[in-house]
Amino acid sequence: MEPPKRETKSGRHLGFWVRLLDPTRYLRHVGRGMTRLERLAAEGESFLGAATAIGLTIALQYSLPNRVTQYQRWIFPVVAAVLLLALLIGHGARIDRSKPWLRGLTLFTVVLMALANAIAAGRLVRDLLQGEGIRKPGVLLLTGGAIWLTNVIVFALVYWLFDRGGPAARHLLPRDPTTMAFLFPQHTLDDGGLEKWEPVFFDYFYTSFTNATAFSPTDVMPLTRWAKFAMMIESALSLMLAVLVVARAVNILK
Repeated sequence: MEPPKRETKSGRHLGFWVRLLDPTRYLRHVGRGMTRLERLAAEGESFLGAATAIGLTIALQYSLPNRVTQYQRWIFPVVAAVLLLALLIGHGARIDRSKPWLRGLTLFTVVLMALANAIAAGRLVRDLLQGEGIRKPGVLLLTGGAIWLTNVIVFALVYWLFDRGGPAARHLLPRDPTTMAFLFPQHTLDDGGLEKWEPVFFDYFYTSFTNATAFSPTDVMPLTRWAKFAMMIESALSLMLAVLVVARAVNILK
């Protein structure tokens, strides 16, 4: 089946102010226009969401105190920024085709993010258990929050990259329910839900965020073993970090 033909910008999207001030017109347009899945198949998924998340991770890691970052304070941001620039140049604004070398570069970036965050988290947990390190409750909570949010972003990228082969495969190949790693609520609304909707990066970020705050899946259910294992690890890490940081901050205040 050939992908839908590209439409003009005016026919494809309505402006923000039209959506805000004239929702009736917007909903009529959505009802007779291309579905979300058709738009993704024709145009590809925007890379800006994932790029923004990677950029936020760089800023979060750079903001960490020297006590928990030490040597990677400059190394990680510089290397990650170079990788992010390469990804932006390679992908452009949208991921509209499969590019193995860019996928490999993205995976390497995620591994680097995870490694830098793991080192910082390990040093922070060591200090918390030994009663050493950061003595200011505010700085301690901000440090723990930065590490926690970086962890959320890393897992969101993992879910985004591996669910049904990643963003390019999800929108360009025929859908096979047997390869789905996550079941989103939109897929259960009606018999045609699976045919009209596909997740993008923000949906995986939401899944990661709610899993890290509730310490368990919420409305998005893992279907495969790797997805269940990943969500279990993320919940355990979030719970451990939250308990240790809050307990230490309260102890300092006393």
